[in-house]
Amino acid sequence: MEEIIQDTEKKGCSGCASRCGKLNVYDWLDDLPASINTTDIVEVQFKNTRKGYFRNSNGLRIEKGDVVAVEASPGHDIGTVTLTGELVLLQMKKHNINLDTFEFKRVYRKAKPVDIEKWEEARGLEHETMLESRRIAERLNLDMKIGDVEYQGDKTKAIFYYIADERVDFRQLIKVLAETFRVRIEMRQIGARQEAGRIGGIGPCGRELCCSTWMTNFVSVTTNAARYQEISLNPQKLAGQCGKLKCCLNYELDAYIDAQQDFPRTNIVLETVDGNYYHFKTDIFSRTMWYSTDKDIPAGIVSVSVDRVKEVIRLNRRGKKVDRLANEVLKPVVAEPTYDNVIGQESLTRFDEQKKKKRRPSRRRSGGAQKTEGKQNAKPAENKQSNQQQSAGGKKPYNKSKRRYRPNNQRKQQGGDGQNKAQ
Repeated sequence: MEEIIQDTEKKGCSGCASRCGKLNVYDWLDDLPASINTTDIVEVQFKNTRKGYFRNSNGLRIEKGDVVAVEASPGHDIGTVTLTGELVLLQMKKHNINLDTFEFKRVYRKAKPVDIEKWEEARGLEHETMLESRRIAERLNLDMKIGDVEYQGDKTKAIFYYIADERVDFRQLIKVLAETFRVRIEMRQIGARQEAGRIGGIGPCGRELCCSTWMTNFVSVTTNAARYQEISLNPQKLAGQCGKLKCCLNYELDAYIDAQQDFPRTNIVLETVDGNYYHFKTDIFSRTMWYSTDKDIPAGIVSVSVDRVKEVIRLNRRGKKVDRLANEVLKPVVAEPTYDNVIGQESLTRFDEQKKKKRRPSRRRSGGAQKTEGKQNAKPAENKQSNQQQSAGGKKPYNKSKRRYRPNNQRKQQGGDGQNKAQ
């Protein structure tokens, strides 16, 4: 029974051992034999982004993906092994953990079925506990937001993660929570970005959030990063799920700053025979600068290459004015595909509007009516003769243009009535 649970827990959504967890680390030394590993320290992950480093003092055969019981304060906790071997030391160095001074807690054992059942029960209480704790904090008029709750594996302790702009006196809150849930309470204050990393989500790029997959150190992001990259200062587009500026604004900032060193300053006015031109915007990728004839509003915008701008600046410093700003017409570059892109040639909206089918003219409305009218107008004498024959004989002449489909009983009845009238 224990082996079956261990096998199911260590496999992820597609049967791999990574479990698709937050802050997952690829173990590129996984294929090395166990005898080469010279350290007994393992990395254990708990709920969301909380991780810890423990010492395997009992010499257990632990692999990545095993569910283990580790030492806690008080009692024990249940977690999943995410990393073993030499990469654990690299991760500790990355998080500035000193191997000599850090106090490691122990790994007790591999989790038993009883431990896992109790662990699952504790995880099932977390969501309802979070909602109830929010209601309690609201009744106490505390300016704070409880974002997540994590129970310990033995259900003796609960960690409440909260966000607050100012210092909060939650001593009364701890008493009420302890009386309500009958566990030991621990309060941890986190930031808005750390909360987004714990909860997780999908960014506008279509990938998982950086703060929940690999980022642990959060650097401050300012609006200058957007200005350097010529991004419009739209708060709705620049803000992430945490409500702060996106961390990805800093990823390419250094590359933009280095590229802009080769560009002339934007406060320089270009003088020509027709008038002065003021800087409007810059495209770093195409090395193009746009200038306007008005300083405040875009008017008479001209696109000029960076080399041409430098040349005009040199001529202006010598006291010369150029006849025109752009010496060549910049043509848009059309990317030629190197393969047969059949899908790209079709319009994406070709199925949005359905084609209307042309209605065919009905025979009764158009053709039949025209034929009958033509015959009636062309031969009025024949119509009179047919009327005389009908009154004399009592039978209607057969007219091909007006076919009426009636049951046989009605035809016989109409024929009999006509004979009686004639008699």
